[in-house]
Amino acid sequence: MRNAALVLGIIAGIVGMIVGFFSWGYTEVIDRYGEIEGLAEQVNNVGLIRAGALLAPLLAIAGGAMARARALWGGVLLLISSAGMYAAFGFNAFTMFPIAFAGLAGVLAIAAGKPDEPKSHF
Repeated sequence: MRNAALVLGIIAGIVGMIVGFFSWGYTEVIDRYGEIEGLAEQVNNVGLIRAGALLAPLLAIAGGAMARARALWGGVLLLISSAGMYAAFGFNAFTMFPIAFAGLAGVLAIAAGKPDEPKSHF
């Protein structure tokens, strides 16, 4: 389960980075060149979009990387990442996989016990 959490977390982070690049770029283009009514309008909360574009993929990659050594901490970071992507970008065709992958990786990491110890991290 830890290996699955690692792989899913890193994939979620990479796909989340792609969504984040486009989201940050969109808000920057609208700030620099202005809105085109009915076609390209600025989002309501630019700060939330930009924070989500930076932090959510970062937390997914860090949580995935931590999933083998510190499953509980990695799982918590992955779940925070999933919630952050949902809050910043919503659930749509471009975000469904990073949100689902990060959420599943977080659940798998938290459910995993340490393989080298008889007791899980709870």
